[in-house]
Amino acid sequence: MQLKPMLIVAAFTALVISPAAAQTTASIDAAKIEQMSGLKSSLIANENVVRISKPRTDVKIQVDEWQMPPFMGLTSWAAFTLAHDGQVVMMGDTVLFEDEVNAAISAALDAGLEVTALHNHFFFDEPKVYFMHIGGMGETGALATGVKKIYDKIAEVRAANPTPAKSFPAKIGATNAITSAPLEGILGIKGQASEGMFKIVVGRPAKMHGAPIGNAMGVNTWAAFGGTDEEAVIDGDFAMTENELQPVLKAMRHEGINIVAIHQHMTHEEPHYLFLHFWGKGKAAVLSQSFKNVLSAQAAVAN
Repeated sequence: MQLKPMLIVAAFTALVISPAAAQTTASIDAAKIEQMSGLKSSLIANENVVRISKPRTDVKIQVDEWQMPPFMGLTSWAAFTLAHDGQVVMMGDTVLFEDEVNAAISAALDAGLEVTALHNHFFFDEPKVYFMHIGGMGETGALATGVKKIYDKIAEVRAANPTPAKSFPAKIGATNAITSAPLEGILGIKGQASEGMFKIVVGRPAKMHGAPIGNAMGVNTWAAFGGTDEEAVIDGDFAMTENELQPVLKAMRHEGINIVAIHQHMTHEEPHYLFLHFWGKGKAAVLSQSFKNVLSAQAAVAN
């Protein structure tokens, strides 16, 4: 049987065009995102992006003595778009109060998501508001479920304490009386002692505008200890390449150390460094060992 010319053209067109057409017209599974996140979605058709959002209406927030509505930048969101091989890329920003931050970071990491930044957007806000940027690549449902776990953890924190807390649990000794020698023994690093406090600094190499820079120019990881040996506080800064960020975050949270900022300090440096500020309370020796464990986790992936 001889095919008619129009049928031949149609068949040829289907064979030649359909794969490309299917690729260009593929869309995100918005229904699955809504099902797994429990939130309604919106489609930005010209960019093939599906977004979900959750305004922070549970706590009243003042910025510069003005009652701030969620529309002005107090809405958590996550956006999904197609990547390759059927995978989806997710990016988002999450509105958090101080006592929610580390619970949310842990929830994100446990769900297989990445935490990519943590910072403030305002001055003179009451209570203080922070923003945690998240990302991930994978299957649509898994990513949406991960976002839901973050939002659920935030709701859990607020249900337990409707008013955001003003301090981390545990006490810090009233006077500074850190014994430095045991900490140097644990860390294997010679430090500085001053007025009952102790500090170690580990430099990292880089170049900026072709010039070598390092420890003295601020490319370093450091940790300082205050309080007493039994009721100590550790704070500091971690210098990390992009590949080291997620392992360091996971190690910090595993050790119970709180993350208080993730950002950059420089531009045009090579390699590019991110910086993570942290805060922890407990026995000085335990905090010292925890910090060493984080350094080890970083060294395992350092590049």
